[in-house]
Parts: sequence; C-alpha cells; structure tokens
Amino acid sequence: MKLYGYWRSSAAYRVRIALHLKALEFESIPVHLVKDGGEQHKDSYTHLNPTHLVPTFVDDDVVLHQSIAIIEYLDEKFPETAIYPKDIVAKAKVKALALDVACEIHPVNNLRVQQYLAKQLSLQESDKLTWSHHWMKLGFQAIEKQLEVNAGKYCFGDNISMADICLVPQVYNAYRFNLDMNEFPNICRITENCNQHAAFVAALPENQNDAQH
Repeated sequence: MKLYGYWRSSAAYRVRIALHLKALEFESIPVHLVKDGGEQHKDSYTHLNPTHLVPTFVDDDVVLHQSIAIIEYLDEKFPETAIYPKDIVAKAKVKALALDVACEIHPVNNLRVQQYLAKQLSLQESDKLTWSHHWMKLGFQAIEKQLEVNAGKYCFGDNISMADICLVPQVYNAYRFNLDMNEFPNICRITENCNQHAAFVAALPENQNDAQH
C-alpha cells in the first residue's frame, strides 16, 4: 500500500491516522504542494489523481482519492478496529459529524482556496486569516454543541471513530492559524485524548519524513 500525501495536508493526515489505527504497513510518498508550483500538478501525479489534490491511495491495482472514501475502503477491507459503530443510527451520526469537518470546514480553508484568495482576489494575510477563522469558528460551534450530547472520551462515547479521525487534523489547522479554541472545551479535550493514542502520534504532521520544522 502506498499513500501519496503532504505532511500538513489535513486529508492525508486523516488517512494516516486510519492506517495506523489498523496497524497497516504502507509506503508514504511525499507530494510537495508548494515547491515548484506544486508537485500535485505534475503529469506523473495527475495521472494518478486528476483532481490535483492529496491524498492518493494505492493498493495493488486499486487507486483512490478523497480521504473519506479511502478510510471507508480500509474499514471494509480490514474490519478489525472498526471506525464506525455497528448501529445504523450511531453510524449515521458519526458520519455526519465527520462530514461537518470534511465538507463544511476544511474545503473552504484548504491550500488552493488560500492561494486563490491571495492571487486572484488580492487578499492580504490578515484578510485570509479572518476568512479562515470565520469558517472554522462557525463549524466548531456546531460541533461543540453536538459533543455536549454525544461525547465521552472521544467524539461518540469511548471508542475512536471517523469523527475523531476528521476532527483532530482540523484542530491542528486551527492552532496553525492561531484560532482561539477556549470556547470549545469538548473539542479540545477530545483532541488531547486522541493525541495520547499511538496511532494519532504516529500520524502527526511533525512526525512525517517530509515535515519541515
């Protein structure tokens, strides 16, 4: 198995967490999203992933992109250490919270959006930061309310799920962008709990071979 990604990519971060949770061996192949205009735009990479995004996951002749799809593929192929509860209602709630991150917060703050704001709309760094803070804060406010009802040690009870896998990388981004997280005590508590787990530690951006310190 091969995972093409970038150390600070939230989506690649999610897949790394899932792979480590399932104790699966994989080759990590860096795709630098900034150097030389972005290696994700090179023909050799876009042949694998025409979206010009990371991650891309390769398992023999299976080539997948989109982190949620990759993780669900892994969960079905390697059902040990399941990332979804078996109950259909609980599973739907876990997926909904995960998608609150993956569909509502992350896409409007990712690198290509940031680059568009700067290059095409001529936004200054302070304006870009205001943009990022607005969308992250709005999303976290909704998630915090859900966690007040559903959380245990993790997002849903005391078992790690897809919701945690998506939440932790987004919180990492929030700290990168200096968002004040004090109004989100459940999010912070759950993130701290996750980051004590070996799989989350192994998946940390700073612990990747292509990390730039």
